[in-house]
Amino acid sequence: QPENLQKNWLREFYQVVHAHKPHFMALHCQEFGGKNYEASMSHVDKFVKELLSSDAMKDYNRARVYLDENYKSQEHFTALGSFYFLHESLKNIYQFDFKAKKYKKVTGKEIYSDTLESTPMLEKEKFPQDYFPECKWSRKGFIRTRWCITDCAFDLVNIHLFHDASNLIAWETSPSVYSGIRHKALGYVLDRIIDQRFEKVSYFVFGDFNFRLDAKAVVETLCAKATMQTVRAADTNEVVKLIFRESDNDRKVMLQLEKKLFDYFNQDVFRDNNGTALLEFDRELSVFKDRLYELDISFPPSYPYSEDSSQGKQYMNTRCPAWCDRILMSHSAKELILKVKNDEKIVIYDHIGPNVCMGDHKPVFLSFRIAAGAGKPIANVHKCCVVQ
Repeated sequence: QPENLQKNWLREFYQVVHAHKPHFMALHCQEFGGKNYEASMSHVDKFVKELLSSDAMKDYNRARVYLDENYKSQEHFTALGSFYFLHESLKNIYQFDFKAKKYKKVTGKEIYSDTLESTPMLEKEKFPQDYFPECKWSRKGFIRTRWCITDCAFDLVNIHLFHDASNLIAWETSPSVYSGIRHKALGYVLDRIIDQRFEKVSYFVFGDFNFRLDAKAVVETLCAKATMQTVRAADTNEVVKLIFRESDNDRKVMLQLEKKLFDYFNQDVFRDNNGTALLEFDRELSVFKDRLYELDISFPPSYPYSEDSSQGKQYMNTRCPAWCDRILMSHSAKELILKVKNDEKIVIYDHIGPNVCMGDHKPVFLSFRIAAGAGKPIANVHKCCVVQ
């Protein structure tokens, strides 16, 4: 129901914009156009037009939109969309040209779609096919842009990492085989954005990381007092279903697990107190603790929500709910945003549309202030923004 959902989505998004009134705003989207690209790209065009022309965004007089819509190019297509909006009150914003290796002043509104490969204002890469061989047409990859605001330079990286293809495989080992694939891909991106080609700057990496809870540990905890029944396919003897029943209480079914089914009898465990009890099983980021920082999570798992527009809080029973959608940053970026002059709470990390259907993912956002020149030693204050 794209028409219906888009209305919900934009209304909730505009409310957050109105509440926080950002001067610079970055919006990162994944799976642009959904699964059926040819039929869906017209919805994308409507979405973009609405965003750029809506009354709620009228004070943003400059914009850059990068849409990877070239679905016919299988070796390059990532289905990523990166939007950047600049408020009219903001002066002297520069964007980095990766080809010319210099910053250029941002003026007007520009949309790039089919020509991202030849756009020098970004770097885009799709992960090599051998990273996730079982998914033939994987669209996973990243887009990177670099900005300079008030003498503070930083990279913004839109990322989409690999999903869990099967619940049954995910729960076999701890960490899962899929976790290992995501680890490899994220490491590849981080190495890429701090390599020797360009000056190192602070960076924010945000999008759908597809981080999952440690499935084995979660199932063992949720079903600690249950007995497990294994169901196999008659012809191949392959495990197709696991059924966990309470030992007493009339052998009530607690959890059914299939390739694409995670049907737990009590969803409240994922919602109560924002699912905080499950955060101990959110372990994929720990491998990168020396390279990446994240603010404390105080919102419920962002995926997989029901796509029924009347169900704002209901999870689908396809996957174990998890915090897939995240905003992470380098440790230097953390220093940038936490340098607050007073006790005012100006760093907020939260989700959008808590009570409304936003699709199967709830968007997450990070709102913060940066002090002028915060990203540079005093001696270098104007160095990053020299425009030749």
